[in-house]
Amino acid sequence: MAIPTETVYGLAANALNEKAVLSIFEAKNRPFFDPLIIHVASIESAQKYATFTDERLLNLAKTFWPGPLTILLPKKDIIPGLVTSGLERVAVRVPDHALTLSLLEKTGVPLAAPSANPFGYVSPTEPSHVNKQLGDKISYILDGGACTVGIESTIIGVEENTLCIYRLGGLEIDAIEKIVGKVELRINNSSDPKAPGQLKSHYAPRKPVLLGNAEKLVSQNEGKRIGILCFGEEKISGKNIRSFNLSRNKSMKEAAINLFKFLREADESDIDLLIAEELPEQGLGKAINDRLRRAAS
Repeated sequence: MAIPTETVYGLAANALNEKAVLSIFEAKNRPFFDPLIIHVASIESAQKYATFTDERLLNLAKTFWPGPLTILLPKKDIIPGLVTSGLERVAVRVPDHALTLSLLEKTGVPLAAPSANPFGYVSPTEPSHVNKQLGDKISYILDGGACTVGIESTIIGVEENTLCIYRLGGLEIDAIEKIVGKVELRINNSSDPKAPGQLKSHYAPRKPVLLGNAEKLVSQNEGKRIGILCFGEEKISGKNIRSFNLSRNKSMKEAAINLFKFLREADESDIDLLIAEELPEQGLGKAINDRLRRAAS
């Protein structure tokens, strides 16, 4: 089944049941080397399946759960290796969505739930997105309305006593550093991920995405129908140009909410390609740029 969270919709199954977890990989056509996040109802529930060996991670959980923060923790044996792709740590979070929290409390089991979309494609932020992509492969969509964050959770863990960010996401680094001090970015771009959402090509529409100087890229693609993913002022116009404005008033939060929605709209439109420029590297802009780079890979 598909479940709503504040970040994106997830394709959920009982994380303790290997057969159920396998169905996630099959429905998404997801490679088994890409680990999953488990969703739980509380810190107390998380401690049934993983161990907080670092006090800083526990402090982050107490501060930001429920919320868009996933924490990598040493897993307990009850969590199947299929969930973690054989790794010793499991990615855990408490989602900030009333419907899904109620579901987690009532079922009493952790739910493995990657984004509810075909592997590598744009993540769904509305129930209709899930239905279009996976409606014939899943039995139920829990309709929780549109997601309020719009990009996946930030993922953090510890390596050799260093706090590491493995995926930029819906919780800003500045907010994390106010609680635990300086963190190190270890954003993987390979086929050997240490955490979910680290593959180089990901979150991508089927139509080409070009990332760089928009005016230059438009001139290099003269004669084509072009979509412009812009932020703030719409500087480029023309007969063959269609704008997708993430936020006219340059709100990073609004841009994050609109990102996957507009990538999907662009993909379903009659454009030949989509051109985007990176946003300012501050706050949620860092996570948005990360998604744009992976979409363009």
